[in-house]
Parts: sequence; C-alpha cells; structure tokens
Amino acid sequence: MPRLLPLSLLLIAGMANAACPPLLDHRFKLLDGSSLDLCKYADQPILVVNTASKCGFAPQFDALEKLYRDYKPRGLLVIGFPSNDFRQELPSNKEIGDFCRLTYFVQFPMVESSVVTGSKAIPFFRQLKAATGDVPRWNFHKYVIAPGGKTVTAFGTLTKPDAPEILDAIRPGLRPAP
Repeated sequence: MPRLLPLSLLLIAGMANAACPPLLDHRFKLLDGSSLDLCKYADQPILVVNTASKCGFAPQFDALEKLYRDYKPRGLLVIGFPSNDFRQELPSNKEIGDFCRLTYFVQFPMVESSVVTGSKAIPFFRQLKAATGDVPRWNFHKYVIAPGGKTVTAFGTLTKPDAPEILDAIRPGLRPAP
C-alpha cells in the first residue's frame, strides 16, 4: 500500500504539467538566485524582452519597470532575458543584476544571461521564433504572450514598451482593475 502514495503523487505532478501550454513549460534561474516557472503564469499575459545593459536602448528599462509596476496587480508578468548576443551585455550575472537594480531600479524578474538568437538560442526563444516567425535582430526585442500561451505577438527594438500596440496586446489578458 505505501507504494501507491508515491505513484499517485507522480501522476498528479504529471497531470499538472500536462495542463501547462508547451510554450510556457519552462523554468528559469533568475539573477537573484530564485527560479521562475512559467507554467504558474499560464493564465496571465507575459511580456518577454531580451535586454543588454550597455545598449543604447537600455533606457527602455524605465518603461518596462513602470509597465510591470502598473499592471502587475492585474496579472502582467514582465521578464527580462539579458543576452550578449549583440556584444552589449556585462560579463557576469551579478554585474547585470546590480546594474539593472541600481541604475534602473528593476524589480521585474530577470533571467540569467541567455543566448536568444541563432542555433544556440535557448529552447524558449526558439519556440517564440516558431510562434511568430520573428527573432530578435537587436536588444530590447519584445514578445507578448497572451494567456494560455497560444497567441504570441512580436515587437521590434524600436517599439517602446508602453507603445499602444504593446498595450493593445497586453490589456485583453489583464484581470479587471480593483
């Protein structure tokens, strides 16, 4: 009889994972050492951005943080993916975290430095490319993932985080304002 309990726990865990959309079935280590399981956010809109600390577009961190602060209570998750794909990122995760926190007061989750383009891109970014046909051509490329993970919209570097088209992609998935 004691063997049934571990088996039932395994089945329950498997069913929970089966409910997770394939695009969101990823876990990431964050710059602060904690981890992020995207499956937990399957019913929320997610804004994904590849970032670089030394990029001329780094001031977009301000708008990303404001968006996160304004819409987090309604369910928005903003996630930064630092990347040195375009040779503009700091050399260590600690330096990236310190820079983002001290320069732009970033509170939204930032994943450890990742490859987001080319054949060595992390699986999540390969799936974003497959979903949109669009890859980051520079830093601060954005993807909005609608709740359920089936609809993904890509936005280029020049599109500001608070641009109407990004807000239009995010708002339908938000919870009502309190």
